[in-house]
Amino acid sequence: MKSTGGAVETRHHMIAELVRTKGFVTIEHMASEFGVTPQTIRRDINFLDEEGVLRRYHGGAGVALSTENVAYTRRKVLHLPEKQRIARLAAAKIPNHASLFISIGTTTEEVAKALYQHRGLKVITNNLNVASILYGNKGFEVILAGGMVRRRDGGIIGPLTIDFIQQFRVDYGVIGISGIDLDGTLLDYDYREVRAARAIIDNSRRVFMVTDHTKFGRNAMVRLGSINEIDALFTDRRPPQPLDETIKVAEMDLYVTRGEGDQVIL
Repeated sequence: MKSTGGAVETRHHMIAELVRTKGFVTIEHMASEFGVTPQTIRRDINFLDEEGVLRRYHGGAGVALSTENVAYTRRKVLHLPEKQRIARLAAAKIPNHASLFISIGTTTEEVAKALYQHRGLKVITNNLNVASILYGNKGFEVILAGGMVRRRDGGIIGPLTIDFIQQFRVDYGVIGISGIDLDGTLLDYDYREVRAARAIIDNSRRVFMVTDHTKFGRNAMVRLGSINEIDALFTDRRPPQPLDETIKVAEMDLYVTRGEGDQVIL
């Protein structure tokens, strides 16, 4: 969630947690719970609904649908500065002349932009937007997976895509995610996209996950795997305590951007 001031941001997190716990909460209950006006709660709910954190309903708010993602055109601009910083940090960890997969996702597309000045990369992708970003670098070899093109975002999915990805074994796999449960379960909305991402994880020597903090605790229907299968997580805020503990136990690398500076947390 975008920073809107300490007290407001804290209330947003508390509203999200209350909705996750109860399933549905009325505006009146939240106004009483947090000591603010119903108009303030309505503004909070509208903001959190746009962020995909919860679902706005008449008279209150409920859990975001596990079958419905935010539209691609909206996702492209949501938290764009944060995604750009995450992308720069991840790109800095990928050396010249590496081979890599880059998956579907708006944050992975920012990674592609951040990689453009690298040299000698071999990139395999199931994302038309990533291929369009990178093919102009004459020093790159860009390989586009076959399969069905998903109209809403240029993602390439289906059995042909999986068969194609499985032909390769690369140095790095760069993937995004729609949701990370607090127990470390990786979640997404489209089982076909998940199968392609699964093939990327299985055929990469190191897996980098790039995601902003709004995906922590976010609901989605399809299970991709567990965060302990990821080698490094790049994000813009430290994860909530239960997920943070899971990451520590997994002994994976955690990289967190703070403002304009990038720093390693774990």
